Amino acid sequence: MNTKTLINAAVINSTTSGGKGIADRLFAHWFSRLVYAQIWEDPKSDLDALQLKPGANILTISSGGCNALAYLAANPNAVHAVDLNAAHLAMLDMKKKAIKHLPDYDAVLAFLGKADQSDNLKRYQRHIRPHLSEDASNFWESRSLTGKLIGKPRYHYFSDNAYQYGLLGDFIGFAHFFVRIMGGDMKKILTARNQAEQKSLFDHYLAPIFDTALFRFISKQPIALYSLGIPPSQFAALKHDAKDGLHLLFKERMRHLACDFPIEQNCFAQQAFGRRHDTSKQAALPMYLQKAYFKDLRQNIDRVHPHHISLTEFLRKQANHSMDAYLFLDAQDWMDQRQLTELWEEVTRTAAPDAKVVFRTGGADSPLEAMLPAHLISAWHTDRAHNRALYASDKSAIYGGMHLYQKV
Repeated sequence: MNTKTLINAAVINSTTSGGKGIADRLFAHWFSRLVYAQIWEDPKSDLDALQLKPGANILTISSGGCNALAYLAANPNAVHAVDLNAAHLAMLDMKKKAIKHLPDYDAVLAFLGKADQSDNLKRYQRHIRPHLSEDASNFWESRSLTGKLIGKPRYHYFSDNAYQYGLLGDFIGFAHFFVRIMGGDMKKILTARNQAEQKSLFDHYLAPIFDTALFRFISKQPIALYSLGIPPSQFAALKHDAKDGLHLLFKERMRHLACDFPIEQNCFAQQAFGRRHDTSKQAALPMYLQKAYFKDLRQNIDRVHPHHISLTEFLRKQANHSMDAYLFLDAQDWMDQRQLTELWEEVTRTAAPDAKVVFRTGGADSPLEAMLPAHLISAWHTDRAHNRALYASDKSAIYGGMHLYQKV
């Protein structure tokens, strides 16, 4: 199937009717292009939750590919990276082939970390282009139709800060513009020397924006969040949690990102507030780009396997008790009861003894207890207090909950 067909099947379900029906179709159309140049879930929190043994079989959603690559540090047998969006799999293949074929760590950091040097065009042409999959090559060699590089092949993204592209990159760019015209400055957070200064700068340059009448209005519009990959069904969960208004919920999550972790150790804050990776500090880089993990990633790189398919369809092709770990990002927020039940029937069938599932939710609550039939939910255990601790450890800080379930 092509990307449009897969995304339509995921988004348009039994809840698609009335006004939500129009919103679902609009979101499906919007999401059928490159959304994430980088992923927005913390792989260190994932690995802390999973406690994987060497040789594990892992299923994850690819998104921007960063986490699928980071999991190689756990020495798995295989990382199966599925995605409905072929553009995300092309991004994963670019990163995978860069790690495998560029001459050394410094070249990888220049290409994937800085991602803004003219020499990266030569690196791509000499070392990466000959090894790309056919689908990835077609994507990166095709002409860009949007952004500053309109009319040039998409691989030029990596000479012009690749992380400012995609729908999320566009959204962050607009957020910076919006905050500036409202009298704030998102970049000021990066000048903080400690967390006390982070909090002070947030209160001065960002917090007041969330209380303006214009932001209050924008925060109530589902379409305003499409570029974050938030579909109408997930927006409904956000509204459920926002007892005092969505503007305050978004303010709290931005405060969490800006203030609750040292800025020099948070790659997500670096992207949100600086629109780039800070390559001068190892701790500020995403896990897959840190030098400490480079040897393991390069050694295990061929254990990442991309699949342009849905989670459920992938699992239907797997043997009983064959999977050790599942990472679903926030995909279940898109699902109606039938879709969620079909997925967990396959998860439960394919789960090895003590297998674990990790996922995020837009709201604070897991949907499983309310939506899965008793025979499925009874096969899994979760600890809500532990889940809250996992959520507090996730440096991406944009979700309402992080949840771990273990096979009973």
